[in-house]
Amino acid sequence: MSDFVFHLLMAGPPPGGEAAPGAGIMTFLPFIAIIAIFYFLIIRPQSKKQKETQKMLSALKKGDKIVTVGGIHGTIQTVDEHSIILKVDDNTKIKFSRSAVSSIVSPGKEKEDKSDSKDEEKEVEDSEADSEK
Repeated sequence: MSDFVFHLLMAGPPPGGEAAPGAGIMTFLPFIAIIAIFYFLIIRPQSKKQKETQKMLSALKKGDKIVTVGGIHGTIQTVDEHSIILKVDDNTKIKFSRSAVSSIVSPGKEKEDKSDSKDEEKEVEDSEADSEK
């Protein structure tokens, strides 16, 4: 059994005949293609995502609004090397590991969304006033 596997891996000429030139490389071509597919579809995107997450965790600072992997929303009060203290209510503070942070909620985006909705309300009121005239 092991002789059969050895001959397949070595890709020698078949018994009683000459092998075509390049037959050895053609045997390993599918394996090389599978490795390349795994690299570009699985390994490379995962490493990019890991670098982005590491960059986000290193950029945490006091006052950032975040969401933890458990779904808890809060504001960072203290940042240590390995942990953060999260203020979730007026009198409630919870200590988390830095790796428990899922994402940073940008406070600027929330204010922009509110101002956008106010601008839309003003436009609707203006258009209604114009239509009444």
